[in-house]
Amino acid sequence: MTDKKKLSERDICSKFITPAILEAGWDLHSQIREEVSFTKGRIIVRGKLHSRGEQKRADYILYYKSNIPIAVIEAKDNSHGIGSGMQQALNYAETLGIPFVFSSNGDGFLLHDRTGLAAQTEEELALNRFPSPSELWQRYCQWKGIETETARQTVEMPYYDDGTGRAPRYYQANAINNVIEAVAKAQQRILLVMATGTGKTYTAFQIIWRLWKSGAKKRILFLADRNILVDQTKNNDFKPFGAAMTKITKRQIDKSYEIYLSLYQAVTGNEEDKNIYKQFSPDFFDLIVIDECHRGSAAEDSAWREVLEYFSSATHVGLTATPKETKEVSSSNYFGDPVYSYTLKQGIEDGFLAPYKVVRIDIDKDIQGWRPTKGQVDKRGQIIDDRVYNQSDMDRTLVLEKRTELVAMKITEFLESTDPYSKTIVFCDDIDHAERMRQALVNLNPLRVKENRKYVMRITGDEKEGKNELENFINPEERYPVIATTSKLMTTGVDAQTCKLVVLDQHIKSMTEFKQIIGRGTRINEDYDKYWFTIIDFKKATELFADKDFDGEPVVIYEPKGDDSPVPPDDNDGDGTAQGGDGESTAGPGKGGLIDEPGRVKYVLGDVPVYVVAQRVQYYGPEGKLITESLKDYTRNTVRKDYASLDEFLRRWSKTERKAALIQELEAHGVLLTPLAQEVGKDFDTFDLICHVAFDQPPLTRRERAENVKKRNYFTKYGDQARKVLETLLEKYADTGIENIEDIKILTIDPFKNMGSAQELVSAFGGKPAYLAAIQELEQHLYA
Repeated sequence: MTDKKKLSERDICSKFITPAILEAGWDLHSQIREEVSFTKGRIIVRGKLHSRGEQKRADYILYYKSNIPIAVIEAKDNSHGIGSGMQQALNYAETLGIPFVFSSNGDGFLLHDRTGLAAQTEEELALNRFPSPSELWQRYCQWKGIETETARQTVEMPYYDDGTGRAPRYYQANAINNVIEAVAKAQQRILLVMATGTGKTYTAFQIIWRLWKSGAKKRILFLADRNILVDQTKNNDFKPFGAAMTKITKRQIDKSYEIYLSLYQAVTGNEEDKNIYKQFSPDFFDLIVIDECHRGSAAEDSAWREVLEYFSSATHVGLTATPKETKEVSSSNYFGDPVYSYTLKQGIEDGFLAPYKVVRIDIDKDIQGWRPTKGQVDKRGQIIDDRVYNQSDMDRTLVLEKRTELVAMKITEFLESTDPYSKTIVFCDDIDHAERMRQALVNLNPLRVKENRKYVMRITGDEKEGKNELENFINPEERYPVIATTSKLMTTGVDAQTCKLVVLDQHIKSMTEFKQIIGRGTRINEDYDKYWFTIIDFKKATELFADKDFDGEPVVIYEPKGDDSPVPPDDNDGDGTAQGGDGESTAGPGKGGLIDEPGRVKYVLGDVPVYVVAQRVQYYGPEGKLITESLKDYTRNTVRKDYASLDEFLRRWSKTERKAALIQELEAHGVLLTPLAQEVGKDFDTFDLICHVAFDQPPLTRRERAENVKKRNYFTKYGDQARKVLETLLEKYADTGIENIEDIKILTIDPFKNMGSAQELVSAFGGKPAYLAAIQELEQHLYA
């Protein structure tokens, strides 16, 4: 009989836990999933490099139906107590929205019931007493308030499966299920908050699909605020609706469809347009899904609200990344509290959204202000009002052409130092500002513009040529345009997956607008090496990061001084509406100057010198806090979280059979060893880097360690061939480090393959176990 205490965790799963679940009636193929990774691992950025943190991985997730996770089980080996995995399992259950949480060591189960309906929250169950699917489903429905058979059928309807194996991510599944459950309980107004870049449209599609297929909602209207969004939705995520779907275009109403997509503007506006939606009877639609619902439906006097009020008997689901809560406008007043929220901070933490660095650049005239001399006139001969002009006036009432040139120069410097073809969006104050910025960038990039005139484009709502390039800008496969200057057109709904640089030269006072703009860069595209992005801020907009309503701070803030490069040093040491319906404000002539708001005059000056006074970089830290610490500080703090003392680290290092596994663990916690070695010294082993940086020990180079082993002369106990192998391995260690000599495959490459086959070399030690023992001994001598 095998000693249970000696079994691995995997053996405990396969011999005890899985059989107990199967015996309780769970289906192995459709209801039980083992070792489920449900996050990607946070992207950790240091300098120009990045790594991935650890993924969250549950030992078991049990599903009532493929789309309804209902229980999580954390397994431990039998040397642990029955409840040892409970706290970890509760953490996972909270994230996944799962009510029934189990911990097991193979002797039985500890059940934690999160519904609040059980007689006691935690109870121990014998191995043969694991609950059946129907028992947990009964309790789940009671917890959710899903009482009727019709409601249950709606909730049980599976999501759309295209056969490629694509399934909703855990937070999308949470969002879909929470909305479906709210609909099943006859809730009429529903709000769903999901950060930009987390797949709101795909989530909306799955919600509509399940409600449509279950028959709970027969005729559905999807409203969006941009034509490009409606077309993208129809051609991509909503494609499976096929012939049941149509797009409403002006004055063309066909009541034979079931799924309708429409631009708000197509059913609102002048009286004639408003009559279009009135061609439908008020009870025609069962469900209306409002995309980017913060942009209009939240305001009581909004024209969009008229549409919603006309179809008031339908269920209304609002989708937004940024619910509006101001004195005048409230999403939650209309929709109620969100049934689910997935924030930018959580998305970055899970590794589904890209983190970012912030480069803050302060310009002298913005910070110190500028005052005209008495009677001074601008380029157009206007006498300039005598007062101090500061940052809030720049590009609004005062245009300093040299300031525009300086901003364009810093953008160009950054791109030249990183990648001149990084997709870049420059947010300006208005169309006039966006045009001046385009000109300045064209003049600073003559060779790139000669290569292709679309290297820099102004993409604003007033001009067709630029607007037509929006598709090419957001298409990862199209190189041009590279730089887009804009004001409002690109703040929302522009899916710029490969945007690596966002430039803020715009006055942003609204948290909603700020989050939308930041969202332009948060998508990850691994195929195009887009894992993180940079924000260059010229107007102190990123001070909104400190606002309590913001939920995802940057990885770096850098403030260059004077002539400093706008590119953050690899790891500094700690100083480190619209014309055309698209929300642009348009500049027009008046009083000899430029006016783009009633009564606001712009003075234009071409000869006022400007210069940079401060530049700073900060990183987005693991707790979602801004950190300006160096790589050494970060390493020290991270390692000391895992190892309180040098002795503790030394014990772990010497006990670990494969040092590569410990090195991978350090990297998973965000310790970037390659740049650390470049900063401290390339000739140091990981062991010495950690001992030196985290615990202040004097380091030895790999060569010094190898020489120390040679002095001990212990190789003499081996035969000639074995001794030669060990001497060569020692040389390899001195050149490349410990990971390579631990891998037995090293014996198949030069210079080993000239010494004999791998099999012969291993035989010289008396077989594989003896060879591995010799490697262990070599490591003991190396780190003695």
